[in-house]
Amino acid sequence: MEELLQVGVITTTHGVRGEVKVFPTTDDPARFKKLKKVILDDGKSRREVEIRSVRFFKNLVILGFQGIDTMNDAEKLRQAKLFVTRENAVKLKKDEYFIADLLDLSVVSDEGEELGQISDVLQTGANDVYVISKEGEPDLLVPAIKECIKQVDIEQGIMTIHLMPGLRD
Repeated sequence: MEELLQVGVITTTHGVRGEVKVFPTTDDPARFKKLKKVILDDGKSRREVEIRSVRFFKNLVILGFQGIDTMNDAEKLRQAKLFVTRENAVKLKKDEYFIADLLDLSVVSDEGEELGQISDVLQTGANDVYVISKEGEPDLLVPAIKECIKQVDIEQGIMTIHLMPGLRD
């Protein structure tokens, strides 16, 4: 199980005081207000940085980090990914899962048929949709609703679903 969860990607600098614009990869950008630290991954190394300021602009989050005080410092962070540890991740409610934990789960029907593995999760607004891939077959799109998702066992790596009529068409 992945110990780091991605929460954003730095897109560009903002202003001259070392702030950066972040495209959030979390379903709740407001979570940045509660974060004190993030792990910054620039592709070469990872380091923990302390957040000194958080603001919101359109669909982006504007962050300031301790020790990043100039536009030149911030410019070096372009395209860096931001992660949090599981301990600092948002607490999940019952029947909620991190997308990172769902990817690659084996999926079986409640009738015992092996359907493939979760290759993607589409966030549609109303409910997520799981993309189930199996070599030689078209992808199967299954809505993440109680009528379809019967059991999720992250530890065993298996999801059991009920194939409602019309899902294979």
